[in-house]
Order: sequence, then structure tokens, then C-alpha cells
Amino acid sequence: MEPVNLKSFKKKSALNRRKMRIFLTKVENKPPRGLDKIAEKIDKEVWQEVGCLTCANCCKSMTPTFTKQDIERISAHFDQTPEEFKDKWLYKDKNKDWMNVKNPCQFLDLKTNMCSIYEIRPADCAGFPHLAKKKMTDYIHVHKQNIEYCPATYRMVEKLQEVVQALR
Repeated sequence: MEPVNLKSFKKKSALNRRKMRIFLTKVENKPPRGLDKIAEKIDKEVWQEVGCLTCANCCKSMTPTFTKQDIERISAHFDQTPEEFKDKWLYKDKNKDWMNVKNPCQFLDLKTNMCSIYEIRPADCAGFPHLAKKKMTDYIHVHKQNIEYCPATYRMVEKLQEVVQALR
């Protein structure tokens, strides 16, 4: 798989973000028949084209929300109390969610794009980018945000546009 050129991706996503968000809003308001099955098929296709380790832009430019369970699991891995872990690595945002203090993520190896805590990573990371959730319309608001950060999400929306256009 070819590495993602993040500079070119950022330009392309900025150029098309508005159109893609409008399209996703239309899909959200009037989903095509069989949308979840379509998303499942597209999900498989996208992962043949985009590899997370060729990109890691999510880890470089976003932060997961750490749940209480994430904090307990990860802090135990580091032989820290949850409070020690939070003091060292996290902050509470305006929504009172626990987020990374550092960006890119402190657990990302920038040379390999690999997560040093992959096996115990936050649930938010494990589910990202949420392409083939069972009820896609519940995740369209997430896709609207992620098209500018995740080449896989961007590609999924491109493919979805092609499918929806062919259905018309």
C-alpha cells in the first residue's frame, strides 16, 4: 500500500469538505435503501486501498476521549494509579471529557506510525474511524468531522457518493 501524502490529502479534503458534508446530510435525512449493507461493502473496499500505518493522521492530529475504563486499564499497564496517569497524560476539556495533553499522541511512534499501547488502546481509538457501524445514520455526524482527518473516511464518502449517484 502506498503511503498517504498528508499534505495532498489535507488540500483535497479542505477543497471538498463542504460538498461532502452536504452530501452526508442528505444521506442522513433520506438514506438510500440498504445503506447499512452498502456501508459494509464499501468498508471492505476502502481497507484494500487505505492502510492506517501509511497514515496515522488520526493519532497525529486528533485525540481520543478516554473513558473511565480506558484510564483504569492503561494506568494499570504503566503501574500508575488512574490519578497519576491523568496528571501525566490527560486533561479535562470543556465537556468534562478526558483528552490527551499531547498532540501527536504520546503513544504514537512517529517513525513507524504504530501505537505503543495498541493492545490496550482507548475504545475510541479501537473503533475509529467507525465506517461500518450497524446503523450508519447514527454515525454520519462523526463522518462529517472525520473526512478532514481520515483518508479512509474520505474515501468511504467518495465511494458512497458514487453508489448513491448510480442508484438515481
